[in-house]
Amino acid sequence: MSVSKELMDILACPKCKGEVELEEDGKGIVCGGCRLRYRVEDGIPIMLIDEAKPLDQ
Repeated sequence: MSVSKELMDILACPKCKGEVELEEDGKGIVCGGCRLRYRVEDGIPIMLIDEAKPLDQ
């Protein structure tokens, strides 16, 4: 189950309020500005700053 386009259109990074992109596999949402990855579980984005992982890992 992937995140809908309608939801992606309104989502923003909770840290910088910038645009986010869905990963090709649909398992994560990435903020290029903050270099953070938010996971997606069962089509639901987990947009919590404390749960985000740095892209450098």
